[in-house]
Amino acid sequence: MASVLGRLEERERAARKRVEELQAELEAAQSEWDEWLIARKRVGEVWEAGETTGQEGVAGKTPEGDKAKTSSAAKPGSLVPVWREGLSAEVLAPEYQQVMGLLAERRATGGQPLNCREITALLGLEVVAAKTEGVRCKLKRLVARGWAHEPVPGRFACGDGRVGGS
Repeated sequence: MASVLGRLEERERAARKRVEELQAELEAAQSEWDEWLIARKRVGEVWEAGETTGQEGVAGKTPEGDKAKTSSAAKPGSLVPVWREGLSAEVLAPEYQQVMGLLAERRATGGQPLNCREITALLGLEVVAAKTEGVRCKLKRLVARGWAHEPVPGRFACGDGRVGGS
């Protein structure tokens, strides 16, 4: 008969495997979602370009129906652009602006990089796995696009504009 610790380790391994499978599935879904957002943005740009060059649209409407043209202000769920010189955090969606604000404040005070749990708490969110993983996804995206960097695995700091982080 297997020991209690052996059974616990077996269940722990099974749970870890399931988490890794779900993380891979989440990354695939996020990638697909990003592609759809890009496609919608491109269609909107083409649609608006057609209206400004005098081409007729469907009764002058945008793909969004009767809504006014989209503003340049970021909206929740919008894409995170690749950082470039002169680009401010104002182009980011509000939830990303909050994260960057925390990282910038930490850099300004000379503090150490923050981990996901700390950032989750500072954002006023409940520090549970679901919220922490959401923050982690945002941070990883900010790192990949050059807004932030990860000097030590699991710790995040305000970026210096290098895409991909450290």
